[in-house]
Amino acid sequence: MPTLHWLNDDQARRATQGVPYRLLEEDPSLSYGDLDTQNMLIQGDNLAALKSLLPYYAGQVKCIYIDPPYNTGSAFEHYDDNLEHSLWLSLMYPRLEFLRDLLAEDGSIWVSIDDNECHYLKVVMDEIFGRGNFVANVVWQKRISPESRLPLGAAHDHILVYGKEIEKTKKSINRISLSESRTKEYKNPDNDHRGPWASRDLTGQTGHATENQFYIIETPSGKKMGPPQGRCWTMTEASYKKLVDDGRVWFGNDGSSRPRMKLFLSESEGTTAWTWWANNEVGHNQESKKEILTLFDSEDIFDTPKPERLLKRIIELATNPGDLVLDSFLGSATTAAVAHKMGRRYIGIELGEHAVTHCVPRLRKVVEGEQGGISQAVNWQGGGGFRFYRLGEPVFDENNHINPHVTYPALAAHCWFSETKTPLPNIHNAKKTPLLGVYNGTAYYLLFNGILGDQNPDGGNVLTQKLLRILPPFAGPKVIYGEVSLLDEARLRAEGITFKKIPYELSVR
Repeated sequence: MPTLHWLNDDQARRATQGVPYRLLEEDPSLSYGDLDTQNMLIQGDNLAALKSLLPYYAGQVKCIYIDPPYNTGSAFEHYDDNLEHSLWLSLMYPRLEFLRDLLAEDGSIWVSIDDNECHYLKVVMDEIFGRGNFVANVVWQKRISPESRLPLGAAHDHILVYGKEIEKTKKSINRISLSESRTKEYKNPDNDHRGPWASRDLTGQTGHATENQFYIIETPSGKKMGPPQGRCWTMTEASYKKLVDDGRVWFGNDGSSRPRMKLFLSESEGTTAWTWWANNEVGHNQESKKEILTLFDSEDIFDTPKPERLLKRIIELATNPGDLVLDSFLGSATTAAVAHKMGRRYIGIELGEHAVTHCVPRLRKVVEGEQGGISQAVNWQGGGGFRFYRLGEPVFDENNHINPHVTYPALAAHCWFSETKTPLPNIHNAKKTPLLGVYNGTAYYLLFNGILGDQNPDGGNVLTQKLLRILPPFAGPKVIYGEVSLLDEARLRAEGITFKKIPYELSVR
């Protein structure tokens, strides 16, 4: 497969290895609402934040949406959007690698971009996600009128869509709800108790028709007819009669027209989406700027915010209620706001001070029930909450010693992820037992900071005969992390134990 090369691209491809795992430290003064929520707002460099999320959320995110700086040469107050081409690619490559690792097997990633970098980004994403996992290039009509200053003004942005396991992703993409204009097409001229309906032709092309699709029908008025010349009925006579008996066939007001099948609005599962998204369906730039001005009552806004209707379309297609949504270029927090209103869990990451000055106030308003954007469309009345985090110290210092501020659950999650590349299940119970769990037939244990109840914080970290007897039993191979083992190699082999000394045998990359 062709790959893209740029200045120092080899460093970009190795960049993830040098990113340390950092602690996530909550600031309760900025968290808001129901604090039992799993919604997270993280302030800090998104590369470091994504690495820190891996032990907890690898393979768990159903939908990733990012709106990275477009590298247009303009100077944004809140973003450095004036990066030279090679630097931009080097910025994006390692972040996309971490995002791939966080994505669920049936999940999808949606990346907004314009023509300046779109086609380069497509090649990079082909490399990272696999060309076979490309889903679509959505074209969003972002403007409502031509750009008069340019001879050929851009009216659209791209949204590149990839999956992790393409067949699973295709099955997980939802239909979209009918637009208001489509809904108005549903009528109820016969006062059917099932409510408004639209109709569909009951004839089709004859290319794959069988003999059972050619028959004579009789309308309620007594008129008899077969399918038109060169056409066939779309179903067998037996299936057709079942529809008639159930009152699902319409013969016109006089009962003599060619039959059409009734499709009830109450039974509609929506419609399939396509890749052209018109601004009257999902919003436009002017709409999004008005949303931001209404929320913040200030001219101090982002230059390229996205409308809530655009994010609603993406989240509606890519997720179901309760699924996890991630945006690592959160900007003005549109993705988090829309996910919150739609009943999805979310993680938002933003670098600058506006994580506090813009994102927190917006999400507070969402919790309080603000009625802008998509609120009325989804009947949003408020509720829920979010927790605010900052990036803390690295799990390991420059000498690869464990940071004294590291808690048992944090190190447990790190050990588990280093071994299994999956998030630690039941992480909230990690402080209660040294047995982290069983993965592919191997049990994993961590001896750290008195997990076995020793009053000395450093006690219980040494594997001894006595300690081995009180470990939760497992009849199979075991990996035990601890400071030192006093058991000889023969005893370890007899017990099926692989002992790993922390921190030296714990992966820190």
